[in-house]
Amino acid sequence: MKLAPHLHRLGNDVVACYLIDTDEGITLIDAGLPGHWNDLQQELRTLGKSAADIRGVVLTHGDSDHIGFAERLRTEHGVPVHVHAADAVRTRTGEKPKVAFGSMRLGPTLGFFGYSLRKNGMRTKYVSEVVEVADGDTLELPGSPVIVGMPGHSPGSIAVHVPLADAVCVGDALTTRHVLTGRTGPQPAPFTDDPDEAITSLDRLADLKASWVLPGHGAPAHATPAEVVESVKAAKRAQAAS
Repeated sequence: MKLAPHLHRLGNDVVACYLIDTDEGITLIDAGLPGHWNDLQQELRTLGKSAADIRGVVLTHGDSDHIGFAERLRTEHGVPVHVHAADAVRTRTGEKPKVAFGSMRLGPTLGFFGYSLRKNGMRTKYVSEVVEVADGDTLELPGSPVIVGMPGHSPGSIAVHVPLADAVCVGDALTTRHVLTGRTGPQPAPFTDDPDEAITSLDRLADLKASWVLPGHGAPAHATPAEVVESVKAAKRAQAAS
């Protein structure tokens, strides 16, 4: 689905990833679930392009619902997969700490896990080889994505700022639809390793210039990063007070 010039979304409000389309080729931000491979092929056909036009995948972190088809792109088409060094092991092995689920409602929770199953979420292939990136890197990929370290959800969580697309992809640094409660609007994401660190990291987004804030779960936010960050902090305060 086209959001803006150069900017497309794969998936939906349950799980999403993003495609940056330029004259020099395509950069993917995250790779959703394995079953999003078909969504990718359909979007590429709409653009008159193919997997051969994809120059790289940038993962916001190494969780299974973000690395979905990355290994397939790497092995079948030679597409390099970039991830922060602190999440490299998670991306290659799936190794991660156990975290509390927190609040949940039966319907949204079943919907999330049901959607994951339909998109082959139980068949994730971890990424055998990754290109490690660091905070502040500008990658030599279409759109010149800039890496913004956002530790908290995982040690190597990042946001990916793409000035060409006027957008910042935030992975699970925040969410606009809580997959376990169904609550909508900017808020902290579930399954977070260190919730306090994740909130602190949001300050790194506030000064970025963009008019799209794009989470891995939930509707794209057509707002500035500063506005979205303030909304997340307000939601956090409301949760603490309730």
